[in-house]
Amino acid sequence: MDVEGRRESDNVEDRRGQGGMGGGGGRGIGGLGGGRLGIGGIVLALVASYFLGINPMTVLGILGGGGGPAPQVSQGPAQRPPKDDQMASFVSKVLADTEDVWGALFAQSNAKYPAPKLVLFRGATPTACGTGQSAMGPFYCPGDQKVYIDLAFYETMKNKLGAPGDFAQAYVIAHEVGHHIQHVMGISGKVDAMRGRISEKEQNALSVRLELQADCFAGIWSRGSKLKLDKGDIEEALNAAAQIGDDTLQKKSQGYAQPETFTHGSSKQRMAWFTTGLQSGNLKACDTFSAKAL
Repeated sequence: MDVEGRRESDNVEDRRGQGGMGGGGGRGIGGLGGGRLGIGGIVLALVASYFLGINPMTVLGILGGGGGPAPQVSQGPAQRPPKDDQMASFVSKVLADTEDVWGALFAQSNAKYPAPKLVLFRGATPTACGTGQSAMGPFYCPGDQKVYIDLAFYETMKNKLGAPGDFAQAYVIAHEVGHHIQHVMGISGKVDAMRGRISEKEQNALSVRLELQADCFAGIWSRGSKLKLDKGDIEEALNAAAQIGDDTLQKKSQGYAQPETFTHGSSKQRMAWFTTGLQSGNLKACDTFSAKAL
């Protein structure tokens, strides 16, 4: 994909020079490894938390009935990334493109799109959802309406997850922005309200539908994007979706899949719903919660 000449978003905050925080503020890798999500073992939990989920702290609240008030976050003045930082510039341009696409779609309904912030960090950083850590992978925090990412994650995608490519990297941002859309539309709030009222299996199923819808929203962005796509770009996104399907991750970790424990959807489902958004460009087509079959 070619981002040359595209505008950069004004909604990028660079915390990479502020240093990492100690752990303890939130439930990330340790909470996932505790087995409350039923994913199937600590190794899979570590791998699964790397890619494209809701903030694991939020997922743990939805699926485990936890929660509580979000902590207050105190930060100094927001810093912009250095002008010569190519990767920061890349994600800033991708974010700007999501702003343009979703801004136009919201305008069709006479609404103004409340664009999220994107925070670059290293190691750990405070969020309204608790302490965000690099090991969680990229995540969205509804408490402050910010997407968080440690750019080192892109090396993890390429070298550990088998998902290389710049459009795969853009898909990461688009998926997290998809969670922001869900928050703005009140979808994730309704899912969160189900905490503790239904069984773990039913909670997992709701999480799958939430994640697949975010994939579908990423597909809508791909369709409307003004970035210049190269041959094979869409295939990069589809490959990324396939590499992080619950069945693929479980088979890599433990040799077999346990569909009742899925929280993000199978590889086939993630590819299918991204494709649905890409082909339709329609929010209604992304209603995973009404779909009889995923």
